Amino acid sequence: MTAQNGIPSPRLRASELTIGLLTMFVAVLISPIIDIFSKLAAVTVPPVEVTAVRFLLQLVFTLPVMLVRRNWGVWTFEHAALHAMRGGTLMLSMICFVTTLQVMEVADAIAIFFVEPIILTILSSVFLKETIGWRRYTACAVGFFGAMLIIQPSFQEVGLIALLPVVTAFCIAVYALLTRVVSHREDAWAMQFQTAIWGMLFSGILLWLGHGSGSPIFDSVVPSLRAGLYLLGVGATAALAGILSVYAYRSAPASTLAPIQYFEIVSATIFGWLIFDDFPNLMKWVGILIIIASGLYIIWRERRFASKPVSDTSEATRAP
Repeated sequence: MTAQNGIPSPRLRASELTIGLLTMFVAVLISPIIDIFSKLAAVTVPPVEVTAVRFLLQLVFTLPVMLVRRNWGVWTFEHAALHAMRGGTLMLSMICFVTTLQVMEVADAIAIFFVEPIILTILSSVFLKETIGWRRYTACAVGFFGAMLIIQPSFQEVGLIALLPVVTAFCIAVYALLTRVVSHREDAWAMQFQTAIWGMLFSGILLWLGHGSGSPIFDSVVPSLRAGLYLLGVGATAALAGILSVYAYRSAPASTLAPIQYFEIVSATIFGWLIFDDFPNLMKWVGILIIIASGLYIIWRERRFASKPVSDTSEATRAP
C-alpha cells in the first residue's frame, strides 16, 4: 500500500522497519560464528591465510548476484583507490582479530572490539569535521575505561596481543569513514564485491611474501580437511551475515539498527561458552557493560542531535 505521489504509507514503512530490525538481529546473532570458525581454523592455519580464504569465498558467493544484477559499480581511479583502502583496512582488521582469537576468548575480543563506535566518533570529529560535544567525548573516555577492564587481565595473560582488538576497531572505524564517502553513490553489492577483490589481492600478496618465512601469521600451509571445513564455514557465514546486513540497511536507517549490534556480545558469549567453555569473569562483565552503555549513549546522542531541525549554519555547529 502506498500513499499518493508514490510515497510509502506509514504501514509499509513500519513493515519495512520491522523486516530491517529482524534481519539485522539475525545477522548479529550469527556474526560470532565467523569468529568461532576463525578461531578453530587458526589453530593450524595462519591468520593471513584465514583472511585470504574469507575474501576469496566472499567473492565467490557474491559473484552470482553480481552476474544477475549486472551492476558492477563505479570503476574510476578515485573509486578504485577508495575501495583499495577499504579492502586494505578490512584485511588488516581481520588479520589482527584472527591473531587475537588464537589466544583470547571470543567474547573478550569482541567486547574490546566494540570500542569501534567510540573511535569512529573521534575520527569523525577529526576528519569529517563533525561537531562532537563534551557528553559524547565523556562517553568515549568511559568506554575506553571499560575496555581497559577487559584488556588488563588479558594483557597479563597474553601480552601485547590483547591490544589487537583495539587495532581492529580502529581499522573498522576507518573502513566505516571510507564507506560513508562512497556509499551514497555506490551500489551496496558492488561495494561488497570490490572490497572482496582488494582484500583478497592484498592478503594474497602478504601470503606470497611470507611463504617459507616460518611466521605463524604469514607463512601459508596446506590445510587439513577439518581446517578446510572451518575455512569454508568462515567464508559462508561471513557472506551470509554480509548479505543479511545489506538487506537490513535497505529496510531501516543505520541509526535505528546500530544498537542491535551489541547483541553480538551476547551471542558471542553463548557460543564461546558452548564450544570453548569460555565465560567472562565478573570484572570483564563490568567492562562489557560499560562499553555497551557508552556505545548506546553515543548512538542515542547522535540520533537525538540528528533529529533536530537545522535552520542555519550556527545551528549546525551547536555541540550536541
